[in-house]
Order: sequence, then C-alpha cells, then structure tokens
Amino acid sequence: MKSGLVAVAGRPNVGKSTLVNALCGEKVAITSDVPNTTRRRLFGVANGPDHQLTLVDLPGFQRPLDALTEKMQETVDASFEDVDAVLLVVDARARIGAGDRFVARRVFGLEKPVVIALNKIDRLKRGHVFSQMQAASQLGDFHALHPVSAVTKDGVDELRGDLVFLLPEGPAYFPGEQKTNLTLEERVSEVIREKALRLTRDEVPHAIMVEVDEIGERVVRAFVYVEAESQKGILVGKKGAMVREIGTRARPEVEALVGHSVFLELVVKVRPKWRRDPRMLERL
Repeated sequence: MKSGLVAVAGRPNVGKSTLVNALCGEKVAITSDVPNTTRRRLFGVANGPDHQLTLVDLPGFQRPLDALTEKMQETVDASFEDVDAVLLVVDARARIGAGDRFVARRVFGLEKPVVIALNKIDRLKRGHVFSQMQAASQLGDFHALHPVSAVTKDGVDELRGDLVFLLPEGPAYFPGEQKTNLTLEERVSEVIREKALRLTRDEVPHAIMVEVDEIGERVVRAFVYVEAESQKGILVGKKGAMVREIGTRARPEVEALVGHSVFLELVVKVRPKWRRDPRMLERL
C-alpha cells in the first residue's frame, strides 16, 4: 500500500484546518475565523483501500510576536524534515502577495513535491478563480495546482488523489480506525476552545487556553484560562451567560468524542501572561 506524510503549509487563516477536515472526511481539527487558531502540530489521517494519507496540519507561517507564536513557528519549521510532500494552501479570496511568497520560498526550498491548493473558490466568479490560479502558479515549480473549496468539498477528491499519487510504498502509520494523533483530552480541549473563539471578541481569543481536568462517566471538567480579569469577565459573561453558551455549543461534540452523555463543567481562571510562560507552553 501507499502511505506517507504531507505537510499542510500556508499563511494564517487560509483555511488549512478546514481543508484537512475535508480531506480526512471528518472533523479532526478545530476551525474559526480567528487567525492562529491552530497552535500545535496535528495529524489528520485519510484512509483508503490501498493507501493511508497522513496530513500534518500546522500553525500558519508568521513572524513571532511572543513566546507562544515563537513556539508555534518552531513547530512549523521542525515539521518538514520527514514529510513526503507539501500541500501549500492559498486563499482565492485574498490577494496572493508577499506573505504567500514568503511561505512558498520556504516550501519550494525543501526539494519535496509541492501541490498548491487554491482554497475558498465557492461563490467566486470563474474569471476571478482563473486569474488567482495564474497568480498562484507563479509561486514555484509545483507538481499540481487545484482550485478547491474545503467548505463545499468542490475539487477535494481530485486533490486527495494527487496527494496519494505522491506517497511512497510503505506500511500504515496509524490503525485504520484512528483519525488523528491527538489524545481524547486534547480533542475535548480543542472543541471547547473552538466554541470560545467563535463567541468572544477583540484580544480575548488569543489569550484563551483550555486544559481538561477530568473526563468521567458523568462529568467532563475543563479549565479555561485567560490572562486578565477583564478577559475573564468577557468569557464568563453577564450572570455566566457566555460560559454557559460555550458549554452548550461544545457539549454535543464532547459527548460524541467520549461516547456518552455528560455534564460539561467549565471553570474560567486567570493565569497572567501564560503565553510567556515556558512551562505553560510545554503543556500546550
């Protein structure tokens, strides 16, 4: 059979995680409109009768702004050593510019096959898609270029087929039923963080960290950390309305992950400057 690893690279917020989910056929990575939603390296596994495609979802390329984003960029830089190919994702709805070219220089310098995915083509006119394909084609000597929509799944099957074509012969890295390398606790914490990101505003999303304290038969308890009392006030909301809404939205997915009904208890705590704390970053 064919098996191997494909790193998924691109600027922040180009839809990498949504595309990984589409390629895997189920949700393995959280998504939101907040840049830098992806903080850790995540493996998404797409199994077929004669292949296992492992997609390495990475934080977006960026200039580090603090210890957290520096750690994220270190993860990106260290993740290309053992991959068999790279999937470079660009946003069809944004100008393909200096940020994309910066990522492309890094990617094409690896001397690995590169497939470009022009993502978010849904609701765009054909002429605009064609001009964006022309711009993307100037990024480097690519193996293939696919216009796709991770949301509507247009072009995803063809993209997956091209990525599988590039894989070498080899054994499967994961059991057939496994879809990701994340532990159950990590998946639960990510689901909760996703809902918090989608409901909060301003600088609060970047200051949120979730850590699961307990997964029991009846209760799942998680700590939601922020960096300031003002952020805690936003996250808790008036009379606890915001944190209850986060829990309400997260609970169905958490129950699906743990396999039974639970009471989801969320405790909001302030951990000043956790993004600068090496010990906290290691726990991430």
